[in-house]
Amino acid sequence: MEDYILVEGFKHIRHQQQSFLEKEMIERTKSLYNWMDKRRSVRHFSNKDIPIEVIENIIKTASTAPSGAHKQPWTFCVIKSANIKKKIREAAEEEERKSYESRMSDVWLNDLKPLGTNPDKAFLEIAPYLIVVFKRPFEYGESGEKHQNYYVNESVGLACGFLISAIHHAGLVTLTHTPSPMRFLEKILKRPDNERAFLLLPVGYEAEKAYVPDLNRKSLEKVMQIY
Repeated sequence: MEDYILVEGFKHIRHQQQSFLEKEMIERTKSLYNWMDKRRSVRHFSNKDIPIEVIENIIKTASTAPSGAHKQPWTFCVIKSANIKKKIREAAEEEERKSYESRMSDVWLNDLKPLGTNPDKAFLEIAPYLIVVFKRPFEYGESGEKHQNYYVNESVGLACGFLISAIHHAGLVTLTHTPSPMRFLEKILKRPDNERAFLLLPVGYEAEKAYVPDLNRKSLEKVMQIY
């Protein structure tokens, strides 16, 4: 059997997915579910350092996500600098105060009460790393011409899901932080004009005393329909 074929002149290599017996599939999927069900959004971080190789591996994992036309329209900016983290916290808190005071509806604020959130984002300075995910709606060619990327939000959203799973797999915690608007991140990090801030995630060990809301996830019957 050939190791590759040509499709419209492009090389396609042979793929062989590892598979398992039914009993092992059930055990593996149950084990993964039980582990992922322990994942929580955490706001109480330790400042304990993490090897940069761990962060690199996490981002490499996120980059295995599928993307429209395989354009991989994302950039992961890793922030360790205390000075930059301070600037990000100050700008994020300014936007958050405006949101809590005037942008959010009463219904929205009421929905947030069980989570115990507020404009204070101390975790942005405490966590040893911040990862800012940028989406790239288009690319520049060698002559400066623009080339469109496809299904950008969907692609970057998938990569963020992989990223969060990889963080949890490493035994670390994170929080999906989305101060709105987030254009200040592009300015602070001096990103090119084809990048837009998509998501901000502090990454680290949880604090010695970390607390999360006592919440329940929807049951399988409420999230799955079989036809």
